[in-house]
Amino acid sequence: MNFNKWNNAIGWLCGLLATGVYVLTADSTTSWWDTGEFIASAYKMQIVHQPGAPLFLMIQNIFSNLAGGDASKIAFWMNVGSAICSGMTIVFLCWTITALVRKVMVKRNETPDGITSFQILSAGAIGALAYAFTDTFWYSAVESEVYAMSSLCTAAVVWLALKWAHRSEQADSNRWLLLVAYVMGLSIGVHLLNLLTIPAIALLIYFEVNRRTDWKGITKTLLIGVGALGLILWGIIQYSVKIAAYIDLAFVNSLSLPFGSGITFFAILSIGALVYGLRISQKRNKPILNTAILGVCFVLFGYSSYVLLPIRAQTEIALNNNTPDNVFSFYGYLTREQYPSEPLFKGPAFNAQAIDVEDQTFYRKDADKYTSIFSGREYTYDNEMLFPRVWSDRHASFYQSYLSLQDGESPSQRDNLSFFVDYQLNHMYWRYFMWNFVGRQNDTPNPTQTAFSGNWLSGIPAIDDLRLGGQQSLDEILSKDPSRNTYFFLPLLMGIAGLIWHIRKNKRDALVLSLLFFFTGIAIVLYLNQSPLQPRERDYAYAGSFYMFSIWIGMGVLGITEILRKRVQLRWATMSATAVCLLAAPTLLIKENWDDHDRSDRTMAKHMASNYLESCAPNAILFTYTDNDTFPLWYLQEVEGVRRDVRVINIGYLQSDWYLKQLMNDQVDLARLPIDIEPQKIAKGVRDGLMFVDMHINKPVDVKTLLEIMLSDNPSNQVQMQNGQYANILPTKNFQLAIDKDAVVANQAVPKA
Repeated sequence: MNFNKWNNAIGWLCGLLATGVYVLTADSTTSWWDTGEFIASAYKMQIVHQPGAPLFLMIQNIFSNLAGGDASKIAFWMNVGSAICSGMTIVFLCWTITALVRKVMVKRNETPDGITSFQILSAGAIGALAYAFTDTFWYSAVESEVYAMSSLCTAAVVWLALKWAHRSEQADSNRWLLLVAYVMGLSIGVHLLNLLTIPAIALLIYFEVNRRTDWKGITKTLLIGVGALGLILWGIIQYSVKIAAYIDLAFVNSLSLPFGSGITFFAILSIGALVYGLRISQKRNKPILNTAILGVCFVLFGYSSYVLLPIRAQTEIALNNNTPDNVFSFYGYLTREQYPSEPLFKGPAFNAQAIDVEDQTFYRKDADKYTSIFSGREYTYDNEMLFPRVWSDRHASFYQSYLSLQDGESPSQRDNLSFFVDYQLNHMYWRYFMWNFVGRQNDTPNPTQTAFSGNWLSGIPAIDDLRLGGQQSLDEILSKDPSRNTYFFLPLLMGIAGLIWHIRKNKRDALVLSLLFFFTGIAIVLYLNQSPLQPRERDYAYAGSFYMFSIWIGMGVLGITEILRKRVQLRWATMSATAVCLLAAPTLLIKENWDDHDRSDRTMAKHMASNYLESCAPNAILFTYTDNDTFPLWYLQEVEGVRRDVRVINIGYLQSDWYLKQLMNDQVDLARLPIDIEPQKIAKGVRDGLMFVDMHINKPVDVKTLLEIMLSDNPSNQVQMQNGQYANILPTKNFQLAIDKDAVVANQAVPKA
């Protein structure tokens, strides 16, 4: 048989099957969380929350054109875009499994015979289809979110790396590595998860070049891989923009040159340095250096999708998060400045007290120069620990209860590690892992480890009863909750069998795959350092590690085949193992998961948003809070054009200068708010926050008067701080708003009686 043709055909067949299922079960409209914002922004090329996803938005905009002018179908076709990306992920997964299995079963440059080809292709198809119908991946495959396209980037990178490994002895093999670099650069414009594959790919390259296991060399290679990850994650994505920003600062403020002159200089300097490096590497015959510099170039080519943001930020778009229209606001956008950061290596315990503080500065673009502004504070604490896991002072009561600490008792390092293992690892990672390969109790969110919400569940009463301390009743196990999925450990056992088979047959590739599993799973847990009581389940962040485990599920076919060969002939062992595994993984998963992943008739998010808007009077102002309150409304207004007269205001964004300025401007047919505040009075770094100082004013003060006091630059309306500077204050909490009573009654804002 022609193995390559069959391999291609089986891969595409798996992808088409998965895509068909995803399209049938895709959300017909917008759904909860970020999808409303993404759909609205992709449709009109607007700017989403930090750190952005410009390539994702551009590709989804293409899918929006398939709606044929029917605005109500735009969301569905963008969801189809995610379905197609997810189907392509399954294609690459199938080919990845067959490539890894072929390395074990067939010598390089040889063609497998018929029965061997069947084994390889069966492993690829079963592993790929198993992952296609897992809980986490299926969830992302049917909605317009970045994780489907991000998974495609990860799948493509791993497959391309294996293509290079198969052709590493050819003179032009490095072109595959350059394609890997380009896809990684593109993936930055979707999501950063793809970059976590770099250390494992570095190890794959090491094994192919050296063909030996040397732990010193392995360690050195991993350090280089982690360094390359850091170079892209911080050096290229963030610090290249930061350096350009500070060069532009010097050119504008010190040399009185126009805005952008420093950025142009930095760009020319960078291009010149790369070209010079390429010429030197060629003259001195340094192929590794040449490939590395070319790799940086291709990453930058892919990263260039971010040019979309400063271009679109200059326009009057309605959704313009952080307004990254200049180099400093763009840098703040990339670094997620509006979100709090979590300590990684050293930080405070939750009950630590600040003992020192250092003000941080940043820069704001004004009319003719950049102005230095206050941008926050960095604190030093009296109780700091290494590898801080119980750090959030907002969750002090949770930590105390969880760790059984007394009031005033500080957590020990043992408590810190206990929380990491028991909560961050077990509850916020392994629970999700078991959802996908053992079973799921229900879809009730479980931020606190309660017994009957969102746990994993096998469907084997004795095991489930024991795991939950006897609290799990047989009636609940047998309940008809559509979100209850029970796999009886079968996919997990197949994956373990495949892992054992892989270790026995090819320890090097097993190590590479284990690193991919680690970096796309547990390493994310280490990096995120999540605080407890998350507003939603976070399993989507770990889809990459579930992808890697599914490779071992495919290899489980070969492991089970070897067990059966001890009793029956190879042909019968192969057929039996394939049939059993096909039932135990893909068939069982699609059967259990279909009912809770079929979103084709779910319209609650859209209808809730419609009810919000339609309940408003003409030209009303509607205050919302959080993502699920806001994003579906943005979708209806921006895409379907519903109630454009209503101005939606997200209270959580009102603390941002860019958002308030946008609200005070007319945007197409969205009317501005009736607020007249000079923009410079609320510019970033000016009145970011005001203190309340009780001036003992007994009678109510009109809101207009209060606003004049808070915005006044007159020292008589301010108080002097300890540093000698004057600051505005809120002088009373006792205020009133003058209204026209007759107008209120006439507009039916309140009943007449």
